[in-house]
Amino acid sequence: MKDHVELRPGAYADSVTLLQVSRAVQATPGVVAAQVAMATGLNLEVLAGMGFDVPGSSPNDMVVALRLDDDAELGAALAAVDAALVPTRPGSGDSRVAPPRTTGSALRHAGPGAVALVSVPGASATVEAMDALESGHDVMVFSDNVPVAEEVALKTYAATRGAIVMGPDCGTAVIDGVGLGFANTVRPGRIGLVAASGTGCQQLLALLHHAGEELAAHGSDGVGVRHALGVGGRDLSAAVGGLATREALRRLDADADVDLVVVVSKPPAPEVADALATEAEALGTPVELGLLGPGQRDLTAVAEAVLARLGHDAPQWPVAGAHNTGAATGPLLRGLFVGGTLCDESMLMATEALGPIRSNIPLADDLALAPDELLVDTHTMVDFGDDALTQGRAHPMIDPTLRNEQLARAAADPATGVLLLDLVLGHGAEPDPAAGLAPAIAAARADRPVPVVVSLVGTDLDPQGLTAQRDALVAAGAEVHLSNAAATRRALDLLSQLEAS
Repeated sequence: MKDHVELRPGAYADSVTLLQVSRAVQATPGVVAAQVAMATGLNLEVLAGMGFDVPGSSPNDMVVALRLDDDAELGAALAAVDAALVPTRPGSGDSRVAPPRTTGSALRHAGPGAVALVSVPGASATVEAMDALESGHDVMVFSDNVPVAEEVALKTYAATRGAIVMGPDCGTAVIDGVGLGFANTVRPGRIGLVAASGTGCQQLLALLHHAGEELAAHGSDGVGVRHALGVGGRDLSAAVGGLATREALRRLDADADVDLVVVVSKPPAPEVADALATEAEALGTPVELGLLGPGQRDLTAVAEAVLARLGHDAPQWPVAGAHNTGAATGPLLRGLFVGGTLCDESMLMATEALGPIRSNIPLADDLALAPDELLVDTHTMVDFGDDALTQGRAHPMIDPTLRNEQLARAAADPATGVLLLDLVLGHGAEPDPAAGLAPAIAAARADRPVPVVVSLVGTDLDPQGLTAQRDALVAAGAEVHLSNAAATRRALDLLSQLEAS
């Protein structure tokens, strides 16, 4: 093989665009690896880890790094880079108004009530978010890797102005029915969600949407969601103290079009959860708390409780591909997740059945996995969306490469008995995630038919198409559930059958 590395000074495209360019170029015949990225410190580390030797550069340079077969033509590969980059460049006759160059200038042209969405490297996110707050706007911070002290400073300042900071690391929000980030497309209704959890929010959106569709099909008014205010996964930690959650609850309580509020969270700090329960009781709008933790309800049970409060029975949560799932092939459960809250939920359930679970987002510090030690000789569950695994790369809902590689390693381990995965749909996610995951599942099962159980979180209105995604996974040999809790119970049941035999 041969490597080619070049710098393009002054060229720029955002990280998500360059990820898509890299993937398009890597599909070119003869290209073994391709990385097109800005020459930031993190990206240079990634390139060095791939074995590329990058010459002296600055963050204002674009790096084009290609690894080619010996007989591949460099010219064809570079032409593929240029072709993939063309949509990012304005045409010479483009008469559109130039986009604003700063957050402040953008907000000066924004109307009242506009929300600023910040999606820049974490080191720069606080400055942009503060500009938005000072301009009198709410802000959604999609960026991760923002220090917790800066999160507290932003939310403390927001409270003085009656504003809300959704995030950092807020992947999902729905405002007046409009989805932001990874949000799913759902039935409108009169439920308001407050979510210190991105994929936990999406799980509830998916379950409530499905229930609403079932109810509507039988002549009922159904159920739906008006708002889902993400507050960031650390908001109910002891360090942050629920600063954004309080503002979100105040707003939803004041909204005459919201009949019920649901709070969903990763395991919160106990003292913050207690204070939240007290504050919720004082509101005029009823509040259903869905706070994950030992001994607490899973998210599917929370959705069922919401339906019960609205006077409805829960439907049968759908499952497909049960015929694919044979016996467990080894003693260990391996969970590979793109959603941190889904990983938390499955760990809590599995711990009750199996004992301690090792993870990179562990339930106890002594169970921690290092980022370079994700496969050990015990039950494991990995969140590939955790900050430590997204430095220098896109979230796995956009780029699942790392998770797919670990899927192959886990399936090849003779001790692996069942693989438990999630696949999360939504507007910001891959346009066809099953196109990558289904072949990875089929390849993983080719030599050894390890059972693969998948929670597919999404709706029939999502751009990826829930049915098409489900069918592709089932064809690859997976069993597919809408409920992550149901998928986890199925995986645990398969392991228990092995032990019983």
